[in-house]
Amino acid sequence: MDRRKFLWSYGGGLGGIALSHLMAQAQGGLHHKAKAKRVVQFFLSGAASQCDSFDYKPLLVEKAGQKWDPGEKVELFQSNPGVVMPSPWEWKRHGQSGKWVSGLFPHTAGCVDDMAFLMSMLSKSNVHGPATFMQATGFVLPGFPSMGAWISYALGSLNENLPSFVVLPDARGVPPNGPANWGAGFLPASHQATAIRVGSADPIQDLFPPASAKYITAESEREGLELLQKVNRAHLEDRQGDTRLDARIASYEMAARLQLSAPAVMDLTGETAATQKLYGLDQERTSEMGRRCLVARRLLEKGVRFVQIWSGADNGFPRRNWDSHENLAKDHGDMAGALDQPMAALVKDLKARGLLEDTIVYWTTEFGRMPCSQGSKGRDHNPFGFCSWIAGGGVKGGVTYGATDDWSYKAVEKPIYCYDLHATVLHLLGIDHTRLTYRHNGIDRRLTDVHGSVIREVLA
Repeated sequence: MDRRKFLWSYGGGLGGIALSHLMAQAQGGLHHKAKAKRVVQFFLSGAASQCDSFDYKPLLVEKAGQKWDPGEKVELFQSNPGVVMPSPWEWKRHGQSGKWVSGLFPHTAGCVDDMAFLMSMLSKSNVHGPATFMQATGFVLPGFPSMGAWISYALGSLNENLPSFVVLPDARGVPPNGPANWGAGFLPASHQATAIRVGSADPIQDLFPPASAKYITAESEREGLELLQKVNRAHLEDRQGDTRLDARIASYEMAARLQLSAPAVMDLTGETAATQKLYGLDQERTSEMGRRCLVARRLLEKGVRFVQIWSGADNGFPRRNWDSHENLAKDHGDMAGALDQPMAALVKDLKARGLLEDTIVYWTTEFGRMPCSQGSKGRDHNPFGFCSWIAGGGVKGGVTYGATDDWSYKAVEKPIYCYDLHATVLHLLGIDHTRLTYRHNGIDRRLTDVHGSVIREVLA
C-alpha cells in the first residue's frame, strides 16, 4: 500500500466514522431520523394477566363456571385446566378510542388515547426465567445483552454526567435472573445498567465512602482516583481487548460525576405538592412506586436514554409479584394498586411537560395467564397470547393491533413476538434493527436475532 492509499484508508475511514457520528447527532438516530430520544420501560415480573387488564372477552362472563374447552388438549405449567374464570373486575370503555380496560387499572385507563395496544404477543417459553430473558434481551438463554444495553451501545448518553441506562428495581427484590436482565452480555461492559435503589439510604451502592471512613477527604479521594487511573491504564496496555477494565475505568469516572449530579436528581423536595400527590407519594400503597416513577421522569429529563422500572420481585411467598397462581384477585389487586396511579402519573406528567413527544413508554410482562381457573381463584401461565402497550415518541395513540381468540387464550390475529416490538422501538429511536449488530464468536449478533418486523400500523 502506498502513502496515498494508506492515508485515505485510515484517514478517510476515520473521517467516515466521524461523519456518521455527526449525522446521527443531527438526525437524532443512528440510521434514519428518530421520532424518539429515550425510553422508559415498565416490566411487570411474574406475568400480568391480559384477560384481567386490557383483553376484554364477554365469553368468559357468559361461560363462567363451566368446563373450559378450547377444542384442543391444553398442557399448563403446573395444573390441569379448571373452569372458565371471568375477571373479578368490571370492564368499561375509555377515551375517544373506546378501549376496554378492567377496573384493575382505573388510572391507566385515562391514558388509553395515547397508547397503542399490542394484543397478540407470544412467548417461546412458559417458564419465568427464560420468558423474562426473552422480553428483556430477545433470547431465552442467558448471556445476551439487554435492550437497554443495545440502545446505550447504539446511541450513547445524552448527558455525560449520568449513565445512559438506569434500572429501578422493585424495593422488595429482583426478578428471576436478577441483574442479568439488565446486563450488557457480550457488549462492552460499560453499557450495563446502573441500578438505583430509590428511597434507600444508599441508592447507588458504593457511590460515597462509608461514614466510618473519616480519613477520606475530597483531596485524598481525588489523589487516590488519579493514582488508580494511572495503574489501570498501565494494566490495560498489556490486556488490549478486555472491555471489563475499560468499563471499570469508565465507572470510576462516572461515579465521580454522579457524586455531583445524582443527589440532585434523587432529591424530590423541589417537586410541587401537586406533582407529589399526582404520583401518589402521599399514600402508603403507592409511595414506593410513585417515588421511582418520579425519579424516572427526572432521569429522563436530565438525559438518561433508557430507564427500566420493575414491578414485582422473585421472592417466594407471600406473593410479591404478578405470578397469581393461588389468588388472582388479591395478588393482582395488590400489585396494580401500587403501580396503576404512579404509572399513569408518569405518562400524564411526561405529556404535560412536552416530553412524551420524544419519549417512548413501553409496558410489558413475560407472558400472560390462562382464561381458566387454577384451583378456585388463580390462573396458570399462558405464553400463547398476551398484551403489551407502547405510548409517546412517534406512536399512534388509541389504536389496537392484533387479537386473541374469544377465550383470550391464543393470539389469532397478527401474532407478534418481542422481536417485532423491539424492532419497532429501535425504529422510533432512529435505529434499523437489522443493522445494529455486534460481532461475537464469529456471529453478527443483534437484539432481534434473525427475526422481527417494524409494526408500522402503530406508528404515527
